[in-house]
Amino acid sequence: MSITHKFPEGFWWGSATSATQIEGAAHEDGKGLNIWDYWYEKEPNRFFDEVGPQTTSDFYHTYKEDIARMKEIGHNSFRFSISWSRLIPGGEGEVNEKAVTFYNNVIDELLAQGIEPFVNLFHFDMPLELQEIGGWENRKVIDLYVDFANKAFGLFGDRVSKWFTFNEPIVPVEGGYLYDFHYPNIVDAKKAFQVAYNTMIANAKAIKAFRNHSIKDGKIGIILNLTPSYPRSQNPADLKAANIADLFFNRSFLDPAVLGEYPKELIDVLKEHGHLPTVEAEDKQLLKENTVDILGVNYYQPRRVKAKESLPNPYGPFMPDWFFDNYEMPGRKMNPYRGWEIYEKGIYDIMINLKENYGNIESFISENGMGVQNEERFLKDGRIEDDYRIDFIKGHLTWLHKAIHEGCNAKGYHLWTFMDNWSWMNAYKNRYGFFSVNLETKERTAKKSAYWIKEVAKNNGF
Repeated sequence: MSITHKFPEGFWWGSATSATQIEGAAHEDGKGLNIWDYWYEKEPNRFFDEVGPQTTSDFYHTYKEDIARMKEIGHNSFRFSISWSRLIPGGEGEVNEKAVTFYNNVIDELLAQGIEPFVNLFHFDMPLELQEIGGWENRKVIDLYVDFANKAFGLFGDRVSKWFTFNEPIVPVEGGYLYDFHYPNIVDAKKAFQVAYNTMIANAKAIKAFRNHSIKDGKIGIILNLTPSYPRSQNPADLKAANIADLFFNRSFLDPAVLGEYPKELIDVLKEHGHLPTVEAEDKQLLKENTVDILGVNYYQPRRVKAKESLPNPYGPFMPDWFFDNYEMPGRKMNPYRGWEIYEKGIYDIMINLKENYGNIESFISENGMGVQNEERFLKDGRIEDDYRIDFIKGHLTWLHKAIHEGCNAKGYHLWTFMDNWSWMNAYKNRYGFFSVNLETKERTAKKSAYWIKEVAKNNGF
């Protein structure tokens, strides 16, 4: 094939996943309970087809074969997370040696296959015992998290140089404290903002701890789902709505992570409505001195907003949505299976924003992907012909290529995800992987997109 989009030398081709979503073995080898294990036991009806996290895609037992498959399709990098409740059951105290063995085996196998491990420390999976004392609402949990991070750096830092503190830290805030789609199912904006703030203090403290380990070529970052906020029009009311959505959903994490401080406008809005979090005197300096080296960007869809049509209910709970309404742009391109807009240019807009306003920080696309329900509809001669996924990836890579061409510091592209994995409340409703997973037999089968990405990785372009 003729290559029209060539990527820089050493570009990271790979995929991403998380512990709870692929490992399975939820009750094996001394793993403690996390909030997902507990919530599923309590309310299985909240999960699609009542499929819980006990077995998921069984990576705990099949990692060796799966990593061989990654190699086969040209991965040179792979992001996974360490389960806090597996490594330190209960969230504090001694490490679980069986967990150490498992993560050592995964890291060693990746390296043996020429795949660089990118390790993330927290991906929505709070140990249950720590949630019971308030989770991220409680500053004690920050210190326990830093202890967990320190143990991980010490155990695996001799072979892992790329580390991430959190994946999409806004999601536990939205899901757990605003919109009721994650445990603890609290609707309380005051607590939500405290959780968001404490997460960023934990991020800064983990970065500080990381710098005390002499990890060769070590870089530490955070992974944020950046969702550009596009106004319906250039009317000042629409522009203001988009700006506030951006403050709440993007800059509340992006600014402290990269610039070391919160946007003044965000502080002003929270102050005006009596929702400022409780802070400690040394926090400001801590944030300023411990910013990320690298930024992972998860991008799936844009956020389109307009000015409010009607005033918020004064008796309802305070919400970010008091300041804007969502807007459905006529003629938008859709993923009909997920109800999400597909807007490839969003990836370019994010990168240009990072270049212009965030010091062109080293970054990469850490997740991008297309979830499709009942993919077996596209089965042909034993293979899922997921041309829609190839088109989706190609469209996003085209805009990423343009951003790099214009000087953006983007180093790689990871698809969500390598093989179909368990997605929280959605379980296996939507499939995202290069490989399909048969839930009964756990058998993996490459989809058409796996063969396509293999060629892209081989040619470093398409």
